[in-house]
Amino acid sequence: MHQMQQMLRKPFGVHRYLTESIASHWLIHAKGRRVKSVSGLTFHRSATTPQSLRMKRGTPVLYPTVTITGAAVMILELLGTRIIGPFYGVSLYVWASLIAVTLIALAIGYFLGGYLADRVPAMRLSHVILSAALGTAVIPFLTGPILRLTDPLGLRAGAFASALLLFTLPLTALAMVGPYVIKRATRDLNGVGTVAGSVYAVSTVGSVAGTLLLGFFLLPLFGTRMILAALSLLLAGLALVVLWQERSAGMKARLAGSLTAAVAITMLTTSGLAASHKPVKGFTLQSEAESLYGWVRVVDDERRGFRLMLSDASTISAVEIKSDRSVLGYQQVLGLLPLLRPEANQALLIGLGGGHVARDLKSKSIVTDTIEIDPAVADAAQKFFHFTPTGHFIVGDARYEIKQLDGPYDLIIHDCFTGGTEPTHLLTQEMLGELHSLLSKGGILALNYVGFMTGEGSDAVAAVHRTLKSLFPHLRVLITEKAEFTDFIFLASEQPILLNASSEDRRVRWLVEHEHQISDTDGFLITDDYNPMESRQVRKSEAYRKLFLDRIAFELLLR
Repeated sequence: MHQMQQMLRKPFGVHRYLTESIASHWLIHAKGRRVKSVSGLTFHRSATTPQSLRMKRGTPVLYPTVTITGAAVMILELLGTRIIGPFYGVSLYVWASLIAVTLIALAIGYFLGGYLADRVPAMRLSHVILSAALGTAVIPFLTGPILRLTDPLGLRAGAFASALLLFTLPLTALAMVGPYVIKRATRDLNGVGTVAGSVYAVSTVGSVAGTLLLGFFLLPLFGTRMILAALSLLLAGLALVVLWQERSAGMKARLAGSLTAAVAITMLTTSGLAASHKPVKGFTLQSEAESLYGWVRVVDDERRGFRLMLSDASTISAVEIKSDRSVLGYQQVLGLLPLLRPEANQALLIGLGGGHVARDLKSKSIVTDTIEIDPAVADAAQKFFHFTPTGHFIVGDARYEIKQLDGPYDLIIHDCFTGGTEPTHLLTQEMLGELHSLLSKGGILALNYVGFMTGEGSDAVAAVHRTLKSLFPHLRVLITEKAEFTDFIFLASEQPILLNASSEDRRVRWLVEHEHQISDTDGFLITDDYNPMESRQVRKSEAYRKLFLDRIAFELLLR
């Protein structure tokens, strides 16, 4: 006691933190006794226990604030794929970029929030939330210019730079909320651990809620712009509520400034929603829909007389408007499959597109069950490409849906190319083995894969070949064009697949001329456990994107 009194009698230069820590320690061990005075500091026993957390005024609004801002973090991160995806494709690199940028912003926000909360009293929690609202409101206006700016950087660097420029500000501001709330919610060091744990737990619960809310309800019902606008307005309203809790002598001045900022955010979001898509010269937009899987548009290319179905930065269907004939070479090859199995009468198509392959099979009296993961694609196929189902019309993920099928099928067509890549989980030995079990005796599995003859990415083509060869004794490979970058169409069966080079049918002769040989020992086996196919498709994604931009107006990729 004597040492403590001597220390407290030292000049004010002794750090206040040390003084308060010793005094708090003495209070905890006072066991209910009142300590009259310690160097001018007076303590009174708490109404409950000395160890209980003592909250400041306005605390009840803080935890809902953390919940909402936690949800906003995940909503922004997930919306990033819908904002950047139409330009760079929804690939592992876009996801990795968004996750990395989110973590960078959180790290900066946590540090900056703690620093400012301690050292800059003029910077209030309401100001932080308003900054997040403003950063969210301007995203639709910045998207086009930033995507143009980052385009020369390529797929990986461009996706990362775009995410960094678009989302760092609002995500950093949202991350700053946590330290500010912890600062406001505690009066002494006794309860800081409890408060910190509670704040980050509640924030995480908010993130979970935001993720489920966006994925299960908001995105299927509303577009990206609408959700961004609603989120920015929600954050602006939250900032005003927090500002009211922060009221003090300078309330009027802060309220005026915050109201001005809130009005500015409201005007931004309103103008963003009101802005319509500018017409793109040479193209007519027939339809657009946003789903969980992509931004699906039906566009007429007036210069070439084509009708296109675009999903993000991919053309998944293209027909001549006058003849209603597909102009995609691989679809024409798939339409020739009945030549190889004339007795076929039942088929399964995985990846509907515009439904042209199913329509070709229908003309050969073949009933086709179809599986399409994107409801927006399935709807557009029926409304704008004259597709009418002849068998089961299934909307869902093929890995799940094929387990519900009985078969057998004489033909199974695997056509899931989109955005410069194939969904890699549909290329594994396990997936292809399940399709094998659905084939009739002598049935053919046809798989379309876009890739390179040589160089980087060619091992992915060889990997598909090797994986199919591990399941089927008979395998032949066709290419649509004798070029470095082309469609590889793998034909696999339990029975020999005969192609007669001397056939009088020119279509059969064309198939023979476009056969391609791949060594059985090249490549690697693709399994659910070992599947590096995503990393093997970078060159392909970049090459496809270049071709896409050569044929499709750049402006069609901007939201």
